[in-house]
Amino acid sequence: MKNRLILAFAFLTGVMHAQVKELTLKDAVQYALENKAEAKKAKLQVENSNHQIAEVRAQALPQLAINSSLTVNPILQQSALPGEFFGAPGQVVLVPFGQKWNSTAIASFSQNLFNQSVFTGLKAAKTTREFYQVNQQLTEEQLIEKVASSYYQVYVYQQKLKIAASNLESTKKVRAIIDGQFQNGLARKIDLDRISVKVSNLEAAKQQLINAVQLQENTLKFFIGMPMNEAIQLPENTMEVTAAAFEQNTEVSKRTEMALLKKQQELLTYQKKAFLAEYYPELSLTANYGYQGLGKQMPWFAKPADGVYWTDFSSVGLNLRIPVFNGFSTRSRVRQAEVSLQKIEEDIKDTELALNYQFENAKTQINNSIINVNTQEKNMKLAKEVLENTKNNYLNGLASLTELLDAENALTEAQNNYTSAQLEYKLAEIQIIKSKGELKNLLN
Repeated sequence: MKNRLILAFAFLTGVMHAQVKELTLKDAVQYALENKAEAKKAKLQVENSNHQIAEVRAQALPQLAINSSLTVNPILQQSALPGEFFGAPGQVVLVPFGQKWNSTAIASFSQNLFNQSVFTGLKAAKTTREFYQVNQQLTEEQLIEKVASSYYQVYVYQQKLKIAASNLESTKKVRAIIDGQFQNGLARKIDLDRISVKVSNLEAAKQQLINAVQLQENTLKFFIGMPMNEAIQLPENTMEVTAAAFEQNTEVSKRTEMALLKKQQELLTYQKKAFLAEYYPELSLTANYGYQGLGKQMPWFAKPADGVYWTDFSSVGLNLRIPVFNGFSTRSRVRQAEVSLQKIEEDIKDTELALNYQFENAKTQINNSIINVNTQEKNMKLAKEVLENTKNNYLNGLASLTELLDAENALTEAQNNYTSAQLEYKLAEIQIIKSKGELKNLLN
């Protein structure tokens, strides 16, 4: 029975490990672009822009409608006419006009021959689609930036957890040695108590890091749209730093943020043109054809023999509308559009300045981070050597417990500083990649 339980536990453990998904940064970004709501909504906006274009195009196409009606007049309106028409001079005769029943069916046709507003609207609609396409690209870049930053945060906390677990195991081994020495009268109880307190503190710190890792993983899952019950694991080489100091410049004019503002400026230009189009005349063609039935009973399916008469009619018209004066409302709208264009020009200048500012800061940060990573890596290696030497000296009675604990703390601090330096480098690297407009290269 004991062997069966061991086999069952091993099987379940293997299944649990098999269900853990190794998540590379490329996988995380791809998952976000396919599943996160922001990315999906941006794609839907592009799709919706095609329908907007079709809606505007409809104004330039022929319009056809069919209207029908059925009217019953229980009391016909009478008109007063001179009696001379009816052989009764000097009298007034009340004569009813119309029939009790009236049914009509009319087909109406209209076509814009010249309407500057429609032509401008078509150009603006196409620019709107381009605007949403650029906006989709910007949304995806912003999502990639958030995912990458969160991804590296998860890795840092996982590394800190490993460091804490390793230091805990190392300290437990030292405690076991001191406990053995104490049992043989070779160590003081205060030393055993101090190392026991250190173990308890490390266990508490480890538990806090376990919780922190879980919170960071949940944040990453939220950013990529992954279910919270999905288990993930990051590759070991996630934070590898191999780049040299970054010195090259970049053209912020090619950034997606700038392209989006340019499209907004183009749309505002079309808006101004649409207001100016109100000064232009409008020319349209209309045509109608109808069929009418009149009688004392409901005309449907009735014949002249039933007292119902049917007749058709039609009309064709050319309509010209020339605007003359509308109280300067068009002029006011044009001037408002001009102010909006001036504002977007200021936004473009300010955004260009901000992007240059971000790039210079990122460039400085990544160069400093490379120096810091190299320094912290050397410090970590040195702290390991110091700890090993101090541990050997303590076991040989050449160092105090305080010196041993200080050496352990120094190593922990050096390891965490090295991991933090790697994170700073990676975050600065994201900003550099973003400044170059190459965030989607993370998918390669």
